[in-house]
This record gives sequence, structure tokens and C-alpha cells, in this order.
Amino acid sequence: MTASDLPRVRLVVLGGDGIGPEVARAAVQVLRVAIASEPLVIEIEDHAIGGAAIEAHGEPLPPATLAACLAADAVFLGAVGDSRFDRAPKRPESALLGLRKALGVFANLRPVRAHPALADTSPLRAEKLRGVDLLFVRELVGGLYFGTPRGRTDHDGKRSAVDTLLYDEHEIRRTLEVAFRAAKKRKRKVTQIDKANVLATSALWREVADEVAKDFPNVTLEHQLVDSAALRLLTDPASFDVLVTENLFGDILTDEAAALAGSLGLLPSASIGSGRPALFGPVHGSAPDLAGRDLANPLGAILSMAMLLRHGLELEAPALAIERAVDEVLASGARTRDLGGDLATSAMTTAVISRLESRG
Repeated sequence: MTASDLPRVRLVVLGGDGIGPEVARAAVQVLRVAIASEPLVIEIEDHAIGGAAIEAHGEPLPPATLAACLAADAVFLGAVGDSRFDRAPKRPESALLGLRKALGVFANLRPVRAHPALADTSPLRAEKLRGVDLLFVRELVGGLYFGTPRGRTDHDGKRSAVDTLLYDEHEIRRTLEVAFRAAKKRKRKVTQIDKANVLATSALWREVADEVAKDFPNVTLEHQLVDSAALRLLTDPASFDVLVTENLFGDILTDEAAALAGSLGLLPSASIGSGRPALFGPVHGSAPDLAGRDLANPLGAILSMAMLLRHGLELEAPALAIERAVDEVLASGARTRDLGGDLATSAMTTAVISRLESRG
């Protein structure tokens, strides 16, 4: 079979801002090695987003970028954010919200696993980290970040602001179903996190969760208030399996959970909807102080590429190969600066590639 006969996959890479292009480049290098023996051809397109797109095109999400993403089989994002545009009418971060909406991705999957080799990089004691293997499912396109009315007013010298927390049953149900389906393949436990003692939206989340649970009789459901869940993440994290929650709570709790892994630089994510294309990328920010210095940790991006292979392209074998290569590299003692070491971005990437190549 010649290359022209092989199925073709279209991948759009959005490097973005700060360290985004560097870690995206690392992830693509690893991807090419991981799929070298797969019977397919991946066509990769690079497009601008965020501050880089504002500079080049005057828009954080240019029409050409959006059109390319909508036509892709999967989209990979490095990072978005540039402080130079903090006071500009159009901020880089608005591109991410717009892209999620346009792609129809509504559930963000964020696995958090405590690597035994990295126990000394976490602020928690090693015994607290034993057996920690979590999956957060965060609703992504509703809640306070999208509800209307929103904004601020200045009246008679008095400033006020309003944000609207709005969820409908459909948004809640589809996110919960993602969580329950994931739990069926794991430890069969879902923790729904809310603030039902004070928020009407949270009460609705509980009600719908109880209804969805009836369709998954082999999965245990528990409810937990967000404040106590935040404490439990630090005192008994291994007691969780799949955690599902609304947009704002998920945004906060997943960053807190980075303490379990040892660094935000290790955490991957997948944003999925009802079909293709899905959106993948590390959870860390653009870290402009590290940009161009070969100092960023590329592992979150590399592991996000493994999620892209698994969830976006249904290629389990190369996804697993990447994850095992990362585990082996960390077990060998390799560390980037955020993990207490001095390995450069390029050197860590090379170490992962070497492990992949040694597997044949």
C-alpha cells in the first residue's frame, strides 16, 4: 500500500502565545514518532490564535483559523494569553471561549495521576498520594463564564458588576453522561461536586445527576459540596475516581489538583463534544516569562497528544506508548525546572522520543 492509499487525518495545531508554540512543537515531534508504524497519514496545519493572532490578523480567533479547526479531525492548542493585550478591546483568552463554542465541545477531561517517582515534588506527603488516579469532567460552555446578563456599570460614582450563573437541564445531563461513561471504564464511582446548599443551579445538578445515575446501575454516585471537596482533594485524594462539576468549580479544582501531580506542567486535557473535532492541549498557561528560553515542561502537551490519539483519533496503541514513555522518563529521574531539575524543553522531549524509539 502506498502513502496515497492510506487514510488521511487532518490535525490543526494552534501554538498560541508564550510557551505554547514550544510545547506544541514538542508534542508534534513525539506524535510523529508514536504513529510512525500506523497505517495513516497525518496532515498538520499551523494556525494563529490568541495574542499571536491579534498581532498578525487583528483578531484573537481569525476566520481562517476557525474554518481550519472546523474542517479538522482534531485540534491541538498550546496556550493562550498575552499580558500586552490585557486592556485591549479583544483579549487573547476570548479566542479559547469562542473556539470551544464553535467546536461544540462541552466537556473537559482532565486526568490527574500522582507519579510515584514525583512524590517529592508535591507539597503533600507521599502516603497521601498513593493510589491517586483521578479524572475530572468539567462542564465547559455554560455557567458564569457564558451567562447573560453580564458586565459592569458606573452610576453616580458607584461601581457595580453582574455575572449570571445559568444552566439548563440539557447542558447538565450531557456532561454527567460523559462522566458516568468514563467511570464505567475505571473504578465505577462518580462524585458530583456542587454548592447545592445555596445555589439553585447546583440543586438542579444534583437532581439531574440522580436521574442519570439510574441509567448506570453499576456506577456509584455521591454528591459533595465544593468547599469540602477542595479539602478532601488534599486530605484523601485517592478516595475519588471521576469528579464531575460545573465550569467555575471545575476550573478552580483542577488547578488545585495539580499539587497532587507535582506541577501544572504535567497535566493534559481533552475537550470533547458529540463528535469531531475535539480540542486537546495542556492545562498550563502561556508563561510568557519562560517563552523562548527552552525551559518549559513539555510533558503536559505530550500527554495531551496521547489523549488526542485516544479520544480524537481512536488510536489506543500509540497513545499508551506515549504515556508509558513519559512514565519511564520520569522514573529515570529526568526533571524539568518546574519539577526541581534542570532539563530543557528540548532535552525532555528528546528523552521521551528515545524511549518511544527503543520500544520499536
